[in-house]
Amino acid sequence: MPVPREPPSLNDEVTLSRYPFLPQAAEWIRNMAQKHEINLEELLDGEWMEKARQRARIRLIDSVQSKEGVEVVGGDIHTEEGRLIEAFSFYYARLVVCASEDERLIARWSQAEAARAEQILAKDDNNLESIAKTYITGIKFEDKKDESYDFSTGSMAMQNVKQKKEGKVWKINLVDFIEICPKITGSRWRLANNDIQDGWITLFEEQQYTSSEKLSRLLRERIKASIETEALEKMAEVTTDLAIRLAEPVGMVRNLMANKASEAIALVGADESDWPPCMITVVSDLAKGVNVNHFGRVFLGAMAATLAIPRESCVNFFSGAPDFSEGTTTYQVNHLYDNAYTPAKCSSLKVNHNCPVLPGDDRLCDQPWLDHPLKYIRATQRWKAKNKAAEEKFEAEVSKDDSKPVTVEKD
Repeated sequence: MPVPREPPSLNDEVTLSRYPFLPQAAEWIRNMAQKHEINLEELLDGEWMEKARQRARIRLIDSVQSKEGVEVVGGDIHTEEGRLIEAFSFYYARLVVCASEDERLIARWSQAEAARAEQILAKDDNNLESIAKTYITGIKFEDKKDESYDFSTGSMAMQNVKQKKEGKVWKINLVDFIEICPKITGSRWRLANNDIQDGWITLFEEQQYTSSEKLSRLLRERIKASIETEALEKMAEVTTDLAIRLAEPVGMVRNLMANKASEAIALVGADESDWPPCMITVVSDLAKGVNVNHFGRVFLGAMAATLAIPRESCVNFFSGAPDFSEGTTTYQVNHLYDNAYTPAKCSSLKVNHNCPVLPGDDRLCDQPWLDHPLKYIRATQRWKAKNKAAEEKFEAEVSKDDSKPVTVEKD
């Protein structure tokens, strides 16, 4: 089901600065730019926008390094200056990622901004409904109830508990739920595990996961898609001159991304040059915040177990994933290790979109006999061992020749 064409009205400036990606925020930001004479030159180099650029750099660093996405703490958005800094820091950060022309970086940044929004929305009772209706067509709610069993009548007595805990129980249209949930891991997001009534799914309260938190998690996916789509469109508008002027912050964030991927690969203390491209790609994508599909995650865990990579290191592979939970990931990794899962073969990886190699990209992958990633590793190791033996033999022969006495013939 498409995103609503006409989002509900939002006029509160604090809310618009807190969520600058909202379609309702665009006009407000334009008006603020005109009021304070903030143009592209001012945003890039002006003294007035220096604080916004500083906040933008923090947003970009958090996008790469923080497991929870962009940190919520910013300026004081209850002042006009604070609202300007928060709103225009988002715009400047978007300029930087667009100038990078790196779609993976754009995806990582969009995910981090959406994760930040999720954290705020889960507690923002005043605006959750309006923002939900901005991104989800079929959404409604009921007042939160408390169920207590009446042993005298044998029936459930439904009681309002507003004096105990305010809140709503949200319901989402089946079509919206089906569209959003494939991108979210976890059994609670599978259709078979939810109650469907008249085309609606109730986001029931759980002890550690409220209905509002569940709705915020669903919204995160729609927000990410919206931010990413807009950034990709803006990327085409970046001129050469603008790219040059943004070279410094672009270089900073690219280096952070490269270091993050290198750290993830280096965690195991093994020679990653032995790994097949499919494994390296999954590890690198996770480090960059790409939401690797379920099949790819199981493949990585099975490969790590087969290669005797420490379980803690395997868990760390997933730390950059958009939905990373250390407890859940540790449980799932232990399950893979304990049950000795066999890594998927090449044909299965291709079918499930986890093979990054095209014909001609890798000579070893092009061999007709190579039908499993483990064969890639064995072939690489044999080739290295053969080269090492030849090198040692050569060095021994050179050393032997050097040890012979040199005779000088007399005339």
